[in-house]
Amino acid sequence: MALTRQYAGGANGNRSLERGIEILRAFRPGVDTLGNGEIAERTGLPRSTVSRLTKTLVAFGVLDEVRTERTYRLAAAVLSLGHAVRMGSPVLKVLGPLMRAESTRRRLNVGLATADRAMMVYLESIRYSPRPTLRSIVAGQQVPMELTSLGRAYLAGLSDERRERLLAQFRRRNAAATRTLIAEVQKSIRSVRRDGYCAVSWQPGVLAVATPVVLEGLPVYALNMSVQDIEPTEALGAEIGSYLIAFAARCKGALAGR
Repeated sequence: MALTRQYAGGANGNRSLERGIEILRAFRPGVDTLGNGEIAERTGLPRSTVSRLTKTLVAFGVLDEVRTERTYRLAAAVLSLGHAVRMGSPVLKVLGPLMRAESTRRRLNVGLATADRAMMVYLESIRYSPRPTLRSIVAGQQVPMELTSLGRAYLAGLSDERRERLLAQFRRRNAAATRTLIAEVQKSIRSVRRDGYCAVSWQPGVLAVATPVVLEGLPVYALNMSVQDIEPTEALGAEIGSYLIAFAARCKGALAGR
């Protein structure tokens, strides 16, 4: 979504700072380098503004300039910020050890995520495997809010007003966000309210079950458990859901007493 359609501005905002952040957000997984023209197209900013701000971001070490291509890529400083988030998060300090122990105990993948605009971003992902394997999901990775159990559980934990704003974004940004998809999202939200969790299989052979974690003074989070290389069934979802509800209660108790 272009910056011109989402910039809030106002007397309390710093326009240059907000625009600089939008430029950094233009770099997404799968995008190695971007030129000023591509950044302008992604953000909706004038190219002259982009040219001025990319030079500033290079000078401050958060973008690297690829002079042979006249493009830019994110610099190592951005990665260090992500590491600082993980190491400094009081929530991860409490829940990280619990998630690792639960993953081993249940032989399931366990994840924790929260929202980044209309996407979900993993804060931690413990991938269980009895044999050595590459991690398919890592901290910092984003997944679609409207398609995933994490996203739908997160939506269930929001106020009606915030939820409706996000549903409106799904309809605007994605032509595939048909009535059927929105109906599936709302069905998952009702499942969370009724059973405490929702089960979603948005990738072949993968079943993910998620529940919201809502505590006063903290952002809304979502916990999930998932299994892969299986045939998703309602009975399996209910079994994992029972594990997840019990685990989420332990997590909330640990956070409340942190």
